[in-house]
Amino acid sequence: MNHEEHKEHEEASARLEGLARTTIDAALKVHRALGPGLLESAYEHCLAYELNARGISFQRQVVLPINYDGHQLDAGYRLDLFVDRSIILEIKAVDALTRLHEAQVLTYLRLSSCRLGFLMNFNTPLFKNGLRRLVL
Repeated sequence: MNHEEHKEHEEASARLEGLARTTIDAALKVHRALGPGLLESAYEHCLAYELNARGISFQRQVVLPINYDGHQLDAGYRLDLFVDRSIILEIKAVDALTRLHEAQVLTYLRLSSCRLGFLMNFNTPLFKNGLRRLVL
């Protein structure tokens, strides 16, 4: 990697980290306002509203196909929120996050070629205890 490529990589990484911080801040605001106990869809709607209010580009319920034998197949995978085509958010409202939840996000990262995802469990008294950062 030459100097210019290295500089571009550092700038892209800094931009991604800034976007991640803003996204986590938006999710924290939603959790503070609503608290635990609602359906995942309620948190997703409110987080989408908050991201939009902050001017952050995102998509909801994005179809994530599987590439198999040279074909893209819709196997029913959906990204809850896809922030700026670079960060995957998986929203949960469960008693506790499991390794299966983490595996789900890691699978989404592999299938999408993204490198950063967040697993967010809103059904916890402290949001930080329900937040997992996953990187490929």
